[in-house]
Amino acid sequence: MWRQNRIYKGRNGGVYPVRNHVISFENVVKQFDDEPVLKNVSFEIEEGKFYTLLGPSGCGKTTILRIIAGFNDVTSGDVYFDGKRINDVPANKRQVNTVFQDYALFPHMNVFDNVAFGLKIKKLSKAEIEKKVKEALRLVQLPGYETREISEMSGGQRQRVAIARAIVNEPKVLLLDEPLSALDLKLRTAMQYELRDLQQRLGITFIFVTHDQEEALAMSDEIFVMNKGHIVQSGTPVDIYDEPINHFVADFVGESNIVDGVMLEDNLVSFVGKKFECVDGGMRKNEPVEVVLRPEDLTITTLEKGKLTVTVDTQLFRGVHYEIICFDEQGNEWMVHSTRKAKEGAQVGLSFEPEDIHVMRFNESEEDFDARLESYDE
Repeated sequence: MWRQNRIYKGRNGGVYPVRNHVISFENVVKQFDDEPVLKNVSFEIEEGKFYTLLGPSGCGKTTILRIIAGFNDVTSGDVYFDGKRINDVPANKRQVNTVFQDYALFPHMNVFDNVAFGLKIKKLSKAEIEKKVKEALRLVQLPGYETREISEMSGGQRQRVAIARAIVNEPKVLLLDEPLSALDLKLRTAMQYELRDLQQRLGITFIFVTHDQEEALAMSDEIFVMNKGHIVQSGTPVDIYDEPINHFVADFVGESNIVDGVMLEDNLVSFVGKKFECVDGGMRKNEPVEVVLRPEDLTITTLEKGKLTVTVDTQLFRGVHYEIICFDEQGNEWMVHSTRKAKEGAQVGLSFEPEDIHVMRFNESEEDFDARLESYDE
């Protein structure tokens, strides 16, 4: 059932800044050359949490980050920091720092001078600068690297230097623009743990931008899923994964089997020509819906025990499981994750439980979604 996911009402139908909300967007619109990049975006960021803006390229997530940092202005709407409007506050006056995708380090400076750069601009004493730089390097697990040249460092070490330079100024909010994208898989996974641990030790707000749903699920307290200039859903990683609000979220976050169905009544849905008990409700009787079943929630079993009959088509070994592609009698494709190999060409049953079925209102167009958002402001 449709929910107002973090669409807050306040002045002019927007957001009221609240004391423990360090950042608030109220009906923010951003256009580049008359092309809308952000469309009436409203949300609130609580202090001391790890947030992720998740979405495909061009959805507007980096634009939000740049607006918070003060690098881009808004076409309309308001941005608040600690309850104060900051639309006209310059970037160097905001209590935020940014870690960029390419790290933006100075190659002609050593580690110490890179990290100390902002402190020197503030004209702190030499002793204070040295103390703060050493503490920042300790926090990012680079103690003793002060004299190391940037050119001598690995990608992961350079990223740590960039983070140290960002946190040494003690910002209230740290912005991270796809900082893991240039790293190999093993290092990227290790850095997910390190970033999450660093955020918890510092106790400040992290806002992380990525197109990688696994990164978002692994690190976040809360995720904002974006598409075409909208925040289409927000919630905890478990909320987003287990209760996707529409076809886009279900398909973008994780693997999903999505088929058309009909909500016959509360806790009873029909799809692929059969009726199934489920745990969803609150929709009209006989309302067209989309049904989601995750591959890991499907079990290959005998025809007698299966709720669906499918034919095994192909399979790939993914290390921790086999990814098995099956087709039912109506031609619908079903992906199954199984620890056991299946026999290609075999007819088998698929079993699942009522709580494994997730029912969504039928997918709507972008224009319908825009109209629905506007209706909440009336």
